Amino acid sequence: MMLRKKGLIFVISGPSGSGKTTLAQKLTCSKALKNKLIKSVSFTTRPKRQGETDKRDYFFISDKEFREKRKAKKILEWTEYLDYYYATPKEFVDRQLDQGKHILLCLDFKGALKVKRLYPQNIITVFVMPPSLMTLQDRIRKRCRQTKKGEIKQRLKLARQELAVAKQYDYCLINRDLKQAVRELQGIILQETQI
Repeated sequence: MMLRKKGLIFVISGPSGSGKTTLAQKLTCSKALKNKLIKSVSFTTRPKRQGETDKRDYFFISDKEFREKRKAKKILEWTEYLDYYYATPKEFVDRQLDQGKHILLCLDFKGALKVKRLYPQNIITVFVMPPSLMTLQDRIRKRCRQTKKGEIKQRLKLARQELAVAKQYDYCLINRDLKQAVRELQGIILQETQI
C-alpha cells in the first residue's frame, strides 16, 4: 500500500480550446490559493509560441533532451501530441508533495491515469468542458490561425475523443464564462484541501 504524501495533485484535463491552461494560470494567481497551489511547468519539444517564456510556460527542450530525461526516469508522465512531446518533471512533483504543497497539472487523459496510478491517495481530477462542440471548434480555429488546416482537423478529432472520457474524472466543469469557471475550480480546490 502506498502512503499518502502531504500535498495533493490537482489534474486539469480537457480538449484543446477548452480553456484549461488559462484556468490554470488564473488559479495560480488567485489570492485565496496564493502560496498554496503551484503549477508544474512541463517539458515540451514543440517550438515556443509568441508570448511564451522558457521556464515559465514550458521548459522548451529538444527531442534528444526529452529522450535522455525519460531514460534517466526524470519524467513522471509524458505524451506525444501532434508530433511533439510533453512531459511532467518527476522530481519537482515529489519535492512539492513532500513539502505539503498542492500541485496543479494540465494533462491529457493518459497522463491523468498514469498519475492516478502512481499517486492514488493524492490526486483530484477535473475535466474542463467547452459549452458546446461548436464553441470548441470556433476556439480551436481562432487559436490555430497560424497552423495548418490538417492540424485543426486533428485537434478537433482528438477533442471528440477526450470529451468521451470526461465522466471518468472526479469533477466536470463547463467553461462558459471564464470568471465563473475560475470560481468553480477554486471552490473545488478549497473544498478538497480544506484550506
